[in-house]
Amino acid sequence: MNELNRFSLQRRQLLAAVAATTATVAAPQAWSQNAGRVLRVGHQKGWLSILKGRGTLEKRLAPLGVKVTWTEFNAGPVQLEALNVGSIDFGDVGEAPPIFAQAAGAPLVYTGATVPRPALEAVIVPKDSPIRSVADLKGKRVAYNKGSNVQYFLVKLLEKNGLKYGDVQSIFLAPADARAAFERGAIDAWIIWDPFLAAAQKQLDARLLVDATGVVNNRAYYFTSRDFATKNADVLRIAIEEVNAIDTWVSKNKDAAAAELSAVLGLDKSITDLYLSRARFGTAPVTREILSEQQAIADTFFDLKLIPKKLNLLHAAPVDL
Repeated sequence: MNELNRFSLQRRQLLAAVAATTATVAAPQAWSQNAGRVLRVGHQKGWLSILKGRGTLEKRLAPLGVKVTWTEFNAGPVQLEALNVGSIDFGDVGEAPPIFAQAAGAPLVYTGATVPRPALEAVIVPKDSPIRSVADLKGKRVAYNKGSNVQYFLVKLLEKNGLKYGDVQSIFLAPADARAAFERGAIDAWIIWDPFLAAAQKQLDARLLVDATGVVNNRAYYFTSRDFATKNADVLRIAIEEVNAIDTWVSKNKDAAAAELSAVLGLDKSITDLYLSRARFGTAPVTREILSEQQAIADTFFDLKLIPKKLNLLHAAPVDL
C-alpha cells in the first residue's frame, strides 16, 4: 500500500471514529454556532496531553469566548486527515506526515515548530551486533516506519556516509511490529524515535549506533487549516504560547516532567527520564527558513517516488500570528 492510499484508508478509519465520538466533536460545533468560537484540538499522548490536563489553554482563551475541545489520536497522519475532513483545528505532528497530507491536498498550514531535536531519533542494533558503523549497514535488514521522519533520517544518514538508499534492505514496519522483529532477531537494525527509542534501550538493552545529530533537525510541528488560521490568528497565537510554556516548564523541571509524562504514556519513569535527558525544548512560530526544511523533505520524498508530485510549500506558510 503506498502512502497516499494509506492516507485514504486513514480517512475512512477516521470517519468511523468521528461517528463514534459525536458527543466530543459535533456538540462543540453546535455550541460554536450559537455562542462563540471553538478550538478543536487533536493530540497524541505527549506534551499536548499535559497541556490538556492542566487546563491552562482553556483559562487563557475563556476571556475571548473560545471553548476548547480535545480528541486523542494514535498517530500524526490520522490527525492530519481529521484536519482534512474538518474535524479538528489544531494538532501536533512530526516532520514527514504533513508532506503526505499536503500531497493529498490537505489545507494545512504550519503554525508552530519546535527547536531541532535530533537526539530523539536514532539507529539501534542488538547489544552484541557486529554492526559498529553506518558503513556496516550496507546490505543489512533495516526496519523503520515508511513515510515517517526516520525514513528521511535514513536517506540523509546513508548519503552522509557515502551510501545510497538502496544499499540497505528496507523493512517497513510500524513501531510495535518493528520492536517484535528486533526482539526475535528478524532485523539487523531499527530506526526509531522516542519514547520507543528509550524503551528499547531500557527494556531490550539495545545499543545506539548513531542518532540524527548533524544529519537532520527532527523538529515537531503544530498545524491548522488555512481557513481557521485566517479567522483565528489570536487563538492560535495563544495556543502556541501555552505549548511553549509547557516546554519551558519541562526544561526546568525534568524530574517532575518525567513523572507526569510517565503517567501519560504508561511507561516506567526510567524511560521518560532517558527521553527527556536528550530532548530540547522551545516552540515558536514557523519562519520561511524553517519551512525550507520541510521543502527539502518534500523534494526528497518526491525523488524517492513516495509522493506523486513536487510540492511548493511556500503556500503552507502561516498567516502572521
